[in-house]
Amino acid sequence: MLRSFFSAFLMYSRIPVPKTEWKEENRRYALGFFPLVGAVTGGLLLLWRFVCDRLEIGQLLFAGGAVLIPIIVTGGIHLDGFCDVSDARAACADRERSLEIMKDPHIGSFAVISLCVYLIIQTALFTQVDSMKTAAVIAAGYVVSRGLSAVSAVTFRSAKKDGSLQSFVRPAHRNITLAMDIASAAAGIAVQTVLLPVQGAAAALAALLVMAYHRYSSYRRFGGITGDLCGWFLQLCEIWILAAAVFSERITEVMK
Repeated sequence: MLRSFFSAFLMYSRIPVPKTEWKEENRRYALGFFPLVGAVTGGLLLLWRFVCDRLEIGQLLFAGGAVLIPIIVTGGIHLDGFCDVSDARAACADRERSLEIMKDPHIGSFAVISLCVYLIIQTALFTQVDSMKTAAVIAAGYVVSRGLSAVSAVTFRSAKKDGSLQSFVRPAHRNITLAMDIASAAAGIAVQTVLLPVQGAAAALAALLVMAYHRYSSYRRFGGITGDLCGWFLQLCEIWILAAAVFSERITEVMK
């Protein structure tokens, strides 16, 4: 279990942990610990919100820091998948060609455009997050997104027989890993709805709808999922959780 924990953080974060030998038995439960990377990310977001409140830092600077925190924690591994999938989807090619495009280490123009738009929208949404409770709903969303991403990795059909995702899925103890990830996602949703019932419910619904779209789109366009597609899903999930929390809060305030 401990070696699986270290393997998860070594693969999906830049948080320093003891190095673990790269062998299958050390990755048996790694995907089950994946949501803990989200817990660290969420904790840092709350700390940044607290610092901004105490130092009276403006919303734009808070938003910039909030966007950077997940990138710093993960090293941008999920944004890399988002970019690869953006290029593949924009090509409108067949399944085999689309998978080849995702494997290409070079970044295309559509990926650059998609990434810029994503970060602009994310920054704009974070400028509207001015309370600790709303920030906590979004922080819990980092756990939810990773829990659902890991669930999709374990349960959805794979588009390829190899790749980085399969190196974690193949050796996984599926029942225990699935239970860990479902429990993590459920805990995250529970925290969201207890803190702010309307925003929490909206964020949870957004995450589940994005997951359903992830399955539909991946199966239709690529014949299954890959590591890049799981990263693409995670990024979409997080920005839709953020958007759902922000807009549901504004709608609630207007209706009062």
